[in-house]
Amino acid sequence: MSKQSAQQIRRVLVANRGEIAIRIFQACRERGIESVAVFSEADASAPHRYAADEAVRIGPAPPAESYLRFDKLIEAALRTEADAIHPGYGFLSENANFARAVEEAGLIFIGPTPEQIESMGDKVRARELMRAASVPVIPGTDSPIDDKKTLQKEAKRIGYPLLLKAAGGGGGKGIRRVDQKKDLISAWERTRSEAQAAFADGRVYIERFLSPSRHIEAQIVGDGDGSVWFLGERECSLQRNHQKVLEESPSPVIDDEVRAKLRAAAIAGAAAIHYRGAGTMEFLYNESTREFFFLEMNTRLQVEHPVTEMVSGIDLVGMQLDIASGKKLEHDPELPLRGWSIEFRICAEDPYRNFIPSTGQIRALRIPHAPFCRIDGSIREGLEITPYYDPMLAKAIVWGENRDQAVERLSALLSRLRIGGIHTTVPLGIELCNQDWFIAGQFDTSTLESWLQQRSEEKLQPDTLQLVSAVIARHALGTARTQTSPASPGGGAWGKAARTEGIRNPLL
Repeated sequence: MSKQSAQQIRRVLVANRGEIAIRIFQACRERGIESVAVFSEADASAPHRYAADEAVRIGPAPPAESYLRFDKLIEAALRTEADAIHPGYGFLSENANFARAVEEAGLIFIGPTPEQIESMGDKVRARELMRAASVPVIPGTDSPIDDKKTLQKEAKRIGYPLLLKAAGGGGGKGIRRVDQKKDLISAWERTRSEAQAAFADGRVYIERFLSPSRHIEAQIVGDGDGSVWFLGERECSLQRNHQKVLEESPSPVIDDEVRAKLRAAAIAGAAAIHYRGAGTMEFLYNESTREFFFLEMNTRLQVEHPVTEMVSGIDLVGMQLDIASGKKLEHDPELPLRGWSIEFRICAEDPYRNFIPSTGQIRALRIPHAPFCRIDGSIREGLEITPYYDPMLAKAIVWGENRDQAVERLSALLSRLRIGGIHTTVPLGIELCNQDWFIAGQFDTSTLESWLQQRSEEKLQPDTLQLVSAVIARHALGTARTQTSPASPGGGAWGKAARTEGIRNPLL
């Protein structure tokens, strides 16, 4: 297994862009570590370029010609005399070959070993390792399915509905649900083809589809010698197309008894592979049976890491830097977690037109400031949003003494945020904060998509539809004023937000 010798890190190159690059620069600055940014031609005027001590242009806009080029990233690190490379998340963060190339170049890879990335990236192998560590694993096949006869036999044993999953997949990709036997073979063939195209690995296995279930993450940090810390759980059940929309910590349904079992499982799984750095053990949780099952392990920092930082008071990026410098975790403390934190992902998408991507220039930007609130982002007025990269622009993160207060603060924060010139998911976040089922914490992994489908099927009168369109347009232009709504703009979710007494409608 790969080992990195302990040494002081003086300068870090961040092989990423946007808000996560800025977040890492901040952690470096607090530790007296210099930072190097990389940027593509499309990001020549992006904020992250100017947030580091030095910046290097690495190629054209397409990621395959810039942010995904091993050679350009490593050459930039060597040229700027960086000691280490931090991959952020996305791009090359879970690419074992990149981690190996970084170490072979004599640089420190701020993350797990290449072997750990490989073993956890192979979902079948990960299931084997977790089962050996006595971590509960979702029932399914123990190996990829190579022929139709085995496929049909295993599907019958596991039962419908089931999930076909890419062995080398991740990030919510390479997953297909099958409800009936007649759809099995065609779904398997499509999943294999998509997996090969997306991950250069066409292996597919079967998992039982667990419903209803919650998507629960356990944040862990390991020092590479077997010592692991557990920093609480995150609730990540609000998803669309297997992509997270909103996360919170702790989970509304995990009590102390279940949390203790979750903690033990997460630590056992990470310690079994001598995990190094920050990582996430993901589980599906059945609220009625109080059972949880291992789903996968993400061998990187998560987009939603700030909610853990808010309730634990621990700088996760700082811990990554410390561990990469050789720091050891001498004991396994039960760290006190305080209050409640929620994060909403702000994306350049139109939530009222099937989440189509939105590009263009940001205008009339207004970022509010308030106690116990933070917005992690890499945006500025005049910035051009291009189609080349992930649509996430920023993250709205709040903390409260309890969940009710956190929900109220998130609603207030989003209500005062303005990102004009493009469509964003901000109005959707405001809607969510006013839904009874969300306020009560009563949801699972299917709830958000069901709610979105219900909204899309609502029949709006022509005059109502015209008003709703005008409201969204005004918000996108950044000219909206927050005021109390005099009347309901329609039925369903829109009407709920406007009719609720005392709730200000920020879209009018």
